[in-house]
Amino acid sequence: MMKIILLVIALLAGTGTGPQAVLDGVVHDFGKVRVCDGPLSCKFTVSNTGDEPLYIQSVVSSCGCTEVKWTRTGIEPGDSGVIEAVYSNDEGPYPFDKTLIVYTNAGPKPIVLHIRGIVRKK
Repeated sequence: MMKIILLVIALLAGTGTGPQAVLDGVVHDFGKVRVCDGPLSCKFTVSNTGDEPLYIQSVVSSCGCTEVKWTRTGIEPGDSGVIEAVYSNDEGPYPFDKTLIVYTNAGPKPIVLHIRGIVRKK
């Protein structure tokens, strides 16, 4: 009887892994930049190593100084999408570390990305 129950559970669970989000990195360090360099942009590549389409549902920035764009269509298994962040770089000279919280259909736990650097006057 126990074998039948385990077999039913295994069949109901299926063999697929669902969507799987894999990033090329979670931190982009701009290093030392100047205020006069203007807005700073970077891209994070998101690959789907699963067996179902991956959707980036939303990306939330830690402040209004960072604008974010991302792939809005489903990312098919084996394909990649992009998350692009543009930091305004207009708040004066200081170190910065901004976070981007990425929500996907790959699971309930969000992915945390960082963009950082040191802004100097000249």
